[in-house]
Amino acid sequence: MQKPVIFTISATWDAEASVWTGHCDDIPAAADAATLDELLARISAMALDLLPDNHPDLDPASLFLQITALREAEPAAAA
Repeated sequence: MQKPVIFTISATWDAEASVWTGHCDDIPAAADAATLDELLARISAMALDLLPDNHPDLDPASLFLQITALREAEPAAAA
């Protein structure tokens, strides 16, 4: 196995659409999903499909994805 390669998924919360929107420029891939887990799953599948075309020398087993998520802070619910 090659040395691990980490690609970053940048995600932001779209409150109007109630979805996470994410993209990874290294692959490239973009998707929307209701949860961060779903977003990771979608972009992970895209990454493995697109890897041979965009990074032919990269072993899929060495690919790791990390999510950087941005969402506006929400006040605590009143008790």
